[in-house]
Amino acid sequence: MTGTLNKVMLIGHTGDEIKMHYFEGGNAVGRFPLATNDSYINKTTGERVNTTEWHNIVMRNKAAELCEKWLKKGDKIYIEGRLKTRKTQDDQGRERYSTEIQCTDFTFLTPKGGTSG
Repeated sequence: MTGTLNKVMLIGHTGDEIKMHYFEGGNAVGRFPLATNDSYINKTTGERVNTTEWHNIVMRNKAAELCEKWLKKGDKIYIEGRLKTRKTQDDQGRERYSTEIQCTDFTFLTPKGGTSG
């Protein structure tokens, strides 16, 4: 294979309501955290260990507006997208890096009117 691939697929629960930012010209960006869980057995103690990984999800325009309307904290969602790392500077001038999932497709998995679990 000579090409490259930057693709992420996640199923998780939203950690907060979507935060929307609107721009002149009608464009919008929505951001929310997504939690994915994993578990394994500790070989030393034999105990089950549960871990949670948090992902920063970024959606644009109509997709963001749909999620703002229908997603609530704790809802389950399938996200498909690509990784993007941003570099910023903090107040002391130090470089900070954050990795986001730029969403290209999604599917709501919590039934409408249902409870999240």
